[in-house]
Amino acid sequence: MASSAGLALCGQALVVRGGSRFLATSTASSDDDVLFTYDCSTAEKKSQENKGEDGQPTDKGSDTILASTFSKSGSYFALTDDSKRLILFRTKPWQCLSVRTVVRRCTALTFTASEEKLLVADKSGDVYSFSVLEPQGCGKLELGHLSMLLDVAVSPDDRYVLTADRDEKIRVSWAAAPHSIESFCLGHTEFVSRIFVVPDHPELLLSSSGDRTLRLWEYRSGRELHCCHLTSLREPAEPWGDKRFAASRITYWSPEGCVALLCDCVPVVYIFQLDAHRQQLGYRQQLAFQHRVWDIAFEEGQGLWVLQDFREAPLVLCRPVDGWWQAVPEDAALKKVSAHLQGNWAMLEGAAGVDVGFSGLYKATFDNVTAYLRKKEERLQKRRQNLPPGPNGQAKKIKPGEASLRCSS
Repeated sequence: MASSAGLALCGQALVVRGGSRFLATSTASSDDDVLFTYDCSTAEKKSQENKGEDGQPTDKGSDTILASTFSKSGSYFALTDDSKRLILFRTKPWQCLSVRTVVRRCTALTFTASEEKLLVADKSGDVYSFSVLEPQGCGKLELGHLSMLLDVAVSPDDRYVLTADRDEKIRVSWAAAPHSIESFCLGHTEFVSRIFVVPDHPELLLSSSGDRTLRLWEYRSGRELHCCHLTSLREPAEPWGDKRFAASRITYWSPEGCVALLCDCVPVVYIFQLDAHRQQLGYRQQLAFQHRVWDIAFEEGQGLWVLQDFREAPLVLCRPVDGWWQAVPEDAALKKVSAHLQGNWAMLEGAAGVDVGFSGLYKATFDNVTAYLRKKEERLQKRRQNLPPGPNGQAKKIKPGEASLRCSS
């Protein structure tokens, strides 16, 4: 939801999306990889138009891809678009398996660990499940929130469904009986933008929010283990220091327990070290970029891939060197994938000026007291001006309660 351009990685399979299209390739250095492209505008439409209460057709959408994800093994890939469609693909080889309709526009989706179901969260606060084994099957309502959902995740054993909403809550529900709630993770003071279950520490959850914090939880009990305030990490000279922002991506690198955090509208990637034994996060460094960063993703065999708004270098590959993450100047896989993106830059060009971040989700504050006191003072001034003069030519003073009596008479 933070950008119309995105990046997804699983194994050596890499997908870059922009607008209504996506491109799939491999990060392997071999020259015989197959390039697969897909355009949602060519996907099948609904047979009948949805009509609103006035009988007029509702908005058909723009076909822009809203969210996408790989399954755990990388065998499947799924996306949802602005035309309320859920499209499922097989990746070995790439093939579109189904195009299904969702009830409302979606904000996030994830596969279960067993890869039997696909969970889709939408703007109305509902989560629907769709069968992967039966690609044409209809969706089933699993659970609902009272506010917009921004992310959904599942535990590695498929026992719990975790959902994050606009009302600062993270809910942990039983997958077998989603109406049964195991716990709430409460502590954020703004919308929860992203949640991430740590794969090699399945009892731990990472979350980010519009309150500019990254938090670590033991989610089954709802206990907060650590909170990192991102505002304390900013440099004094940074122009976005006082800007409101929320994380648009949390990604994790298992070999060294590194957590990378990307925030919308901020050209910086924060790197943290997860200490699972001490149950805390340690800040390591910032990676600053000169261009807008659309998305990030770790690949275990390569490092951190960064997708940015720069045609000459659309991708940056970072690796740890002497304990510090640095951009790799020369890499065969980086050159190959970047060449593919440069040849298909039109799909990313449309995303360059699109701002679909979290700015509209912050709480709106209203200062009614100041306006009330100002209007009250104006009324009192008018009454003083309209008072008849006293015996000595001075305006008569108002006795307590007299103003209200004059108004009532």
